[in-house]
Amino acid sequence: MTIKFGTDGWRAVISETFTFGNLRLVAQAIADYVREENATNPSIVVGFDTRFLSDRYAAEVARVMAANHIDTWLARADTPTPAISYAVLQKNATAGVMITASHNAPRYNGIKLKSCHGGAASPSHHQRVERLLDRNLSSGRGPNLMDLTEAIKQDRVQKFDPSWAYYEHLSGLVDLDIVSSGELRVVADGMFGSGRGAFSEVLARGRTHVFNIRQEMNPGFGGIHPEPIAKHLGLLMSTIQGGHWDVGLATD
Repeated sequence: MTIKFGTDGWRAVISETFTFGNLRLVAQAIADYVREENATNPSIVVGFDTRFLSDRYAAEVARVMAANHIDTWLARADTPTPAISYAVLQKNATAGVMITASHNAPRYNGIKLKSCHGGAASPSHHQRVERLLDRNLSSGRGPNLMDLTEAIKQDRVQKFDPSWAYYEHLSGLVDLDIVSSGELRVVADGMFGSGRGAFSEVLARGRTHVFNIRQEMNPGFGGIHPEPIAKHLGLLMSTIQGGHWDVGLATD
């Protein structure tokens, strides 16, 4: 078995290579990496998107981290990837993990590794995780696992909502009073992804009217790739034209 990290983590087809067993092996290698980075007070933030089983995969990562005595913050619900990056910074965590396959086809899932700075881990850090994974496989070492309920009881895993703090942060970067003064009519297309609801949270606090489409949970993404390119935005464009809206915004 070969598991390789690309430019932004590891992606594979669900139930083919992206299995619970392989995920736990990768999580153990990440746990070893985190403990190398910070042996004294290692910590990690774990989030997930709306893909099939993403919440379960995130819980498994948290179980491995807890078993390795790594303080873990686990998102309560699907969360935009930048919110996990921001949470890594806000909590001064050693690293972050996001269960997602970005805009790839619905049959994929994956892991994005975040550095202590919140951004994507560098190629050299991915290579370190790969080496640790290969070492564990060669030695026959399996992943450490802890019951999630027990981990929560012992405060090794804490569930939290990373989205709210991130939306507050975004609101501080933009003059929302000026945006509100335009009284724009906006169509927000969540494309069934974890960015759903984001524009309502940020823009609808003033006089901006937000109309949401494709905001529900749908791991099949309506038969499309969750990528905001023209061929996938027909519904957004027709909604704008049909309702005389000012602008349409889509998130992957």
